[in-house]
Amino acid sequence: MKRFFFISSVLMLWQVTVIAQPRFVPHTEIQKVGQVQWKQPVDIKFTITNEGNQPLVLTDVQPDCDCTVARWTETPIAPSEKGEINVTFDATLLGTFEKSVAVYTNAEPHVSRLHFSGQVMTEVRDFTRTHPYKYGNIRIDTTEVSFPDVQRGTYPTMRIGVANESDRPYEPVLMHLPSYITQVAEPAVLQPYEQGELVLTLESDLLGDYGLTQGSVYLSRYTGDVVGEDNELPLSVVLLPDFSSMSDEVKSRLPIIELSTQELDFREMLAKKPKAKQDIVVTNKGQSPLAIFKVQVFNTAVGVDLKKNVLEPGQTTKLRITIDKNTVSRERGHLRVLLITNDYHHPKVEINIKAN
Repeated sequence: MKRFFFISSVLMLWQVTVIAQPRFVPHTEIQKVGQVQWKQPVDIKFTITNEGNQPLVLTDVQPDCDCTVARWTETPIAPSEKGEINVTFDATLLGTFEKSVAVYTNAEPHVSRLHFSGQVMTEVRDFTRTHPYKYGNIRIDTTEVSFPDVQRGTYPTMRIGVANESDRPYEPVLMHLPSYITQVAEPAVLQPYEQGELVLTLESDLLGDYGLTQGSVYLSRYTGDVVGEDNELPLSVVLLPDFSSMSDEVKSRLPIIELSTQELDFREMLAKKPKAKQDIVVTNKGQSPLAIFKVQVFNTAVGVDLKKNVLEPGQTTKLRITIDKNTVSRERGHLRVLLITNDYHHPKVEINIKAN
């Protein structure tokens, strides 16, 4: 029986020893410091927490090269309290760097490693103004792909500025690009902190009917990236009638569209009820029949109803526009209505809407 109590006591003491110990937990094990000015030392701070139940002691911190000097909290760190490890990198060599420090403690394991990386450059490049939209470590200069006024048979291009703020080479590419748009990256690979362009070319012959074609494309931020809302770019193309083969005499006798307004404000009406409607009077001021080929919306919160789509000279009709407040709050994008017509001077007419 005495032996039993002796063994039990030893086991209990062993369990207490195991359970009662400090625990070294860094807030992050890897820090990417980005661009660093050549010969301008940079300071990196690692914050650590003692998540154990005994004081944590940092006994030593050893950088992996002479280019780094380390300082750390030398007093014991009480349970749940924080400490710091500060390293200074001298930045005397140009190019990409990946460095680490070994941290020796009284916790298990006794040695942990913290890492930091970046790129030393003779000239630090700030892309925040020229490429204001950030997707992961990639910056671009637009949030949408748009070809607003296209005639069939033309091949317009759009250039998207791209900047690589990652520490690895990057191949710019848009995923889920439709068949009527091709892309070329210039250059094909962006080195860290290099900028270039994605050149998009629209093959208008592959489009369908006149009017608006919408969709989404997705910016690949790294090799193997997937599509999602956080890298989505709205896509829109507006195909217009081609008047290039018409003579000046014919053009002079074409219809002329006139709208009672091209700006609608629904905010006061929607403050009182969930749905609201307003009418716009459409008039043909020209000398031949006005054809409204398409009436399209850019947002599902907008409803449209056109009474007539062909107007003789001097005739009028009503375009009723309805707004659903609940849908407006869920949808993204500009509220507007698009009309495609055979008016030589106004083949595309936009009606802008304010609803919130």
